[in-house]
Amino acid sequence: MARINLLPWRDELRKKRKSEFVFMIIGGVILAGLIMLYWHLHNESLIDHQRQRNAFLKREIAAVDKQIKEINRLEKVRNQLIARMRVIEDLQSSRPQIVHLFDELVNALPDGVYLEQLTQNGTSITLVGKAQSNARVSAFMRNIEASPWLANPKLAVIENKQKKGNDDGLSEFRLTAKQVVPKVKKGAGK
Repeated sequence: MARINLLPWRDELRKKRKSEFVFMIIGGVILAGLIMLYWHLHNESLIDHQRQRNAFLKREIAAVDKQIKEINRLEKVRNQLIARMRVIEDLQSSRPQIVHLFDELVNALPDGVYLEQLTQNGTSITLVGKAQSNARVSAFMRNIEASPWLANPKLAVIENKQKKGNDDGLSEFRLTAKQVVPKVKKGAGK
């Protein structure tokens, strides 16, 4: 016998399609939610990874900064030691110069000229003394100019101060000169 369905099949088909549509929408929303959740978790893991890298870089930068400070401190100490070594070398090299200076002053000093004070500031020498005449001071300056250890004499003051009861007739003078190191000729020893 043949079966005939008299029920409203179109309504049932519509309800079935409607329920399938609702399930598909709910499934799509759930799938979109899962995709969004995965995307969020993935981005969070990337951000956490970048934060860890940043923290590592900050630690390394702090360590390098400490090393740079230590290097700068050591550089200052090194420069101070080099400066001290240069001072010591200068003192060692200039040690015989004072002997030459006094020897040259004795040799350059003509008769009738007396030194009362000698002041040295670096290579500048200030000489204060008395002379019997201006010509003797001029001779003293010429002798300084001819000296290999002294140069550039400049007369600052020369005056005749005659005090009461002291008729010595000596002129007081003050002159400056430079202490130099003579240049050694090639092939000649020191």
